Amino acid sequence: MRRCVVLIILGMACSTQPARAEPAAVRVTTDTYEYCGILAQRLAMTPHGSEEPARSLAADGVRLCDNGHVRTGVAKLRRALRAAHAAQAAQGTGH
Repeated sequence: MRRCVVLIILGMACSTQPARAEPAAVRVTTDTYEYCGILAQRLAMTPHGSEEPARSLAADGVRLCDNGHVRTGVAKLRRALRAAHAAQAAQGTGH
């Protein structure tokens, strides 16, 4: 019994988060075919989104989504976004 109480107290202590002045924006994502489209649109609006390796990663991601492999397709599209952002940061364009 004492062990359960300790675990509950530890769980409560670990779950508390420090107070923030502003609430953080929450982005809800799901592994759906629609989300593949959202990621592809975001990539299209991103500078360097049409450059390699982002372009080929995105093409693979869209193909995977179209073939029913949504989770893997979403992962590829996310990698494409990260690659585009990395290329932008490397060029020093800031945003």
